[in-house]
Amino acid sequence: MAPAAPVRVPAQRSSGPATEKASPDAVLIRRTMTEVGPVADKVTSYFYALLFVRHPELRSLFPAAMDTQRDRLLKALLTAAEHIDNTEVLVAYLQNLGRGHRKYGTRPEHYPAVGECLIGALNKYASAVWDTETEAAWVRAYTTISQVMIDAAAADELRAPAWWHAEVVTHDLRTRDVAVVTLRPDQPYPFLAGQYTSLETPWWPRIWRHYSFASAPRSDGLLTFHVKAVPAGWVSNALVHRARPGDVIRLGPPAGSMTVDHTTDSGLLCVGGGTGIAPIKALVEDVAERGERRPVEVFYGARTDHDLYDIDTMLRLQQSHPWLAVRPIVDRQGNLQLPDAIRTYGPWNEYDAYVSGPPGMIRSGVDALRDAGFPSERIRHDSVEELVAAGD
Repeated sequence: MAPAAPVRVPAQRSSGPATEKASPDAVLIRRTMTEVGPVADKVTSYFYALLFVRHPELRSLFPAAMDTQRDRLLKALLTAAEHIDNTEVLVAYLQNLGRGHRKYGTRPEHYPAVGECLIGALNKYASAVWDTETEAAWVRAYTTISQVMIDAAAADELRAPAWWHAEVVTHDLRTRDVAVVTLRPDQPYPFLAGQYTSLETPWWPRIWRHYSFASAPRSDGLLTFHVKAVPAGWVSNALVHRARPGDVIRLGPPAGSMTVDHTTDSGLLCVGGGTGIAPIKALVEDVAERGERRPVEVFYGARTDHDLYDIDTMLRLQQSHPWLAVRPIVDRQGNLQLPDAIRTYGPWNEYDAYVSGPPGMIRSGVDALRDAGFPSERIRHDSVEELVAAGD
């Protein structure tokens, strides 16, 4: 069970249903997590030490270099445990995780080993609150978690491969550190506009990173991604600076629910910053291809004019579709002006909001939307916690 899948609670509306009253198991689990929070690094190191010493056969499932992602599997398990009372969120999250872990070669027989070492690490570092009841609560929680993941993987195996091979068709370096990469998968790849997938390059085996699709599904089957190289980012730097047409990379399954609800005629208020404009562009294309004329407002945020690397494409879409308005917002003073712009325009009573971009922009964008009177349940965005983990 590889750690390369970062914590991603399903792409979601801004807030989920709260649990009215925590179950006894949830109380014990959260007490454990409070105890181990200050020593999370030690818990992680000990967890992997146990796993690789007791089960050396599992080491091959993990990247050779563990430094950038050693905490991801443990964070995923702890995130799942934290939502043990919220069945809707928990099951959706775990099914996505179970499907995604197929690409690492994870098998049902691997799960007991991981659970054993998880409980061993928690036992050691939560000793002040650990007792037989707490251990029993974690065993029950992990049994539930692992079974949902196993079942989701088994169901997915009947309808989709564990991964796709995809050839780089074009590589367009838009700026010094942003590339638009187009791939041709080796077999049909079904997805929805607004979703994301994971990519692995041949230069860093077993290291996967998430990227959103930059277009709606195309008749030629090609897939496009916007990739920004970040400092020390293994996958992003390889895709921006090393990948060339003819190279073959691997794709994981599509995931995410930041998609257009075509059962309503609400407008779309789309807020995108940096390469976060990629899924916004896909959403615009999705509306256009459906022949709908619902209003779409796009706020394209950037630090400088140079960072508006895809503005020409967005303006061409605006020229073709009278229901689309594209508003570039450049932060020339070092203060993010996007929230002010959102508040200036409107009203937004008949709109659903979609926010995509760096974690800081998502936070400020969501705050601005709430300030403008947007109900939280009408704001869709990727999990900020995942974005922090998957930025390389």
